[in-house]
Amino acid sequence: MWRSVIAFSALALAGAGLTGCALNKFERRDPWRDQAEQICLSKKLVTPTEFITPVKEIDGPGPCGMQQPFRVTRLAGGTVALKQRMTLGCPALSEAEAWLADTIQPAAEMYFGQPVAEINAGSYACRGRNNQPGAKLSEHSFGNAVDIMSFKLADGYVITVKGGWRGTEAEQGFLREVFLGACQRFSTVLAPGSNVFHYDHIHVDLARHDPRGLRRICQPLIKFTPRLGAEGRTPSRPLPPPRQPAPPQAPIDVEEDDPYGVTPMSQNRAPTQVARAPARPQEPALHQAPAAYASVPPRPAPVRAAPPRAAEFDDMPLSISPPAASPGPLY
Repeated sequence: MWRSVIAFSALALAGAGLTGCALNKFERRDPWRDQAEQICLSKKLVTPTEFITPVKEIDGPGPCGMQQPFRVTRLAGGTVALKQRMTLGCPALSEAEAWLADTIQPAAEMYFGQPVAEINAGSYACRGRNNQPGAKLSEHSFGNAVDIMSFKLADGYVITVKGGWRGTEAEQGFLREVFLGACQRFSTVLAPGSNVFHYDHIHVDLARHDPRGLRRICQPLIKFTPRLGAEGRTPSRPLPPPRQPAPPQAPIDVEEDDPYGVTPMSQNRAPTQVARAPARPQEPALHQAPAAYASVPPRPAPVRAAPPRAAEFDDMPLSISPPAASPGPLY
């Protein structure tokens, strides 16, 4: 009797766990994922080092995993530490390295005069999107996504995404450069303001939003003029083909960063163009006079006579001599 109860409880817990994680052991991984890994590995876009180590294939639970995962403890040849080690597939790791070299480090030098020394980031986790039970599997489930929570500079100064997105002028500029640079390399970029789940980190991944992989999601929409790229730097790795915006898959919080170009960050630049609604055409009056009355000329205003002018006085000096003697009695 007790054995049956224990066995039934174990099966119930296992079933609940699979249901909560939205995993199906019979579901198969999309073929394009393995193909993207093979192309990346054949081009040797990731070079194993003492900081980037290939590990055993991750196969499951369900479709989660990747053929050739890499365990990462440092980036940029060991010059940038990770607060926690990451596990990524070849495509996401190669783009993350290029993003760090082409955008993150130049932006840190531009706004703070020093490089990034440590990054607090998350990577592989077999779970649903936004950690929601029953949701579609996240790109983290395939080692195809990175979450950035904070950056530590060489002098120890920490820039958090949660506080810096609306922080100092330098923090805002740096994080927006990082955000826009990610939109050039990744197919999905979600930052604070995109939805309620990304208020404290920047999420980037290489998901396919259409069969050809040309559509992208880059949210929120911001009004910001990047300073990077104006000097014509050559990227360390070629950018992916241009992608087309995809229909929004979550409510968008459209931000207006300095919409009128009046903050110090916008000095010496052209003013930001702010979209405005077109003027509404004038509608006819609800109560118009009949045509017969409309043709009657207006009655002229009555002409009023000018008020009489006051009598003019001679410009004679005032006499101060005593009055002449009067023949009559004085009262």
